[in-house]
Amino acid sequence: MNNPAYRKVAADLRAAIERGQHPEGTALPKITDIARDHNIAKQTAREAIAELEAEGLVEVIRRRGTIVRVRQAKHRLTRARQVFRDERGYYFDPTAQPWVALEAPTIALGPAPRDVTAALGAGPGEEVLIRDRIMGDPETRRPIQLATSFLPAPLARGTRLAERDTGPGGIYDLLEDMGHGPLVWEEAVGSRMPTPIEAARLNLPKGVPLLRIVRTTTSTDGTVVEVNDTRMSADEFEIGYSVTRHPSAEPTG
Repeated sequence: MNNPAYRKVAADLRAAIERGQHPEGTALPKITDIARDHNIAKQTAREAIAELEAEGLVEVIRRRGTIVRVRQAKHRLTRARQVFRDERGYYFDPTAQPWVALEAPTIALGPAPRDVTAALGAGPGEEVLIRDRIMGDPETRRPIQLATSFLPAPLARGTRLAERDTGPGGIYDLLEDMGHGPLVWEEAVGSRMPTPIEAARLNLPKGVPLLRIVRTTTSTDGTVVEVNDTRMSADEFEIGYSVTRHPSAEPTG
């Protein structure tokens, strides 16, 4: 299979960046210079830059050119497989505990994503209650995390779960007060590319994926009463955990 010319040029530029020939925060050569140096058309050079931009390796900035992205040191989210509590209610990560809602939550009825719909036991296109929040630093007001809760509409309709202000303890205290506790949680970690709206709300550069943590909340009778979909920059955050020895792996000497 022939390798398109733009991919060879992109590979050359990528290798030059990895060698440090183009340090972070500096500009790559202009499109006209790339085209001349590689004996290609300017459109082919643009396609090479577009591939690097889609990877999140560079940013195309008006009047500055193509800039090598500065990689931030990643913040580790240590999932301790525990749930914690403070005066605001339950939380699942000590790193995120100080974050606050930067605006009032958006409350709506509508269909959930397909994987969430399946977890809730809802039918295709069936309406669920959607509580959408954006969380961030209380001092800088910088958006850090998008958190969306999906709840079965029959469970939430006409209750405080469908109100913007759910009171102290949030929706988990409400669910337990409604007789669904003690609640049990499971989490799955994955990733996907952001929608344009998600990228704009989190100020994500082009090509940066979302780190996605999907938490399923189950009542005592095994009914799924909420699915929480938390998204943040995979360029800024990573999941960490300690590794312990199973009895089968104890030292033998």
